[in-house]
Amino acid sequence: MIARLSELLRLSLSRAGTPLVSLEQELELLGRYVAIQEVRFSDQLRVQLRIEPGTLRALVPSLLLQPIVENAIRHSIAAGHATAKVDVESSRSGDLLRLEVSDNGQGFGRTVGEGEGLRNTRERLTQLYGDRHRLQLADRAGGGALVTIELPFEDDHARADR
Repeated sequence: MIARLSELLRLSLSRAGTPLVSLEQELELLGRYVAIQEVRFSDQLRVQLRIEPGTLRALVPSLLLQPIVENAIRHSIAAGHATAKVDVESSRSGDLLRLEVSDNGQGFGRTVGEGEGLRNTRERLTQLYGDRHRLQLADRAGGGALVTIELPFEDDHARADR
């Protein structure tokens, strides 16, 4: 676990000062974070990724998904389920990248306001994209929470060509 934590820290520091990374890079960092949590929670945690291959080169804010997945894990574990389930999905619709993080936790209905992680995420998205983004929090019909983020789709190759 210490080795995994060290890898996560090293990767995070290597991206310090880089506001945008490819979704593929963001998922690599997220994978390291999830690996630590899987050691911590063992069989009580299942994180599933459903990533459209065409979205892997999309640019996203660095460390966008980690605090959202952290909240999802924490609230799912707190809900007392035998297994906390967190799903991370990406898709593209025209000029938009859509990211969704859902869990089987308590949902947002019992929460008063946003926590610091969601508030910071909202502020970062507003700073980077103005009104060209969407961050939506919702309760899932079957229980749990759903966080949806929509960003302008920009491919990391297109940016490199400029």
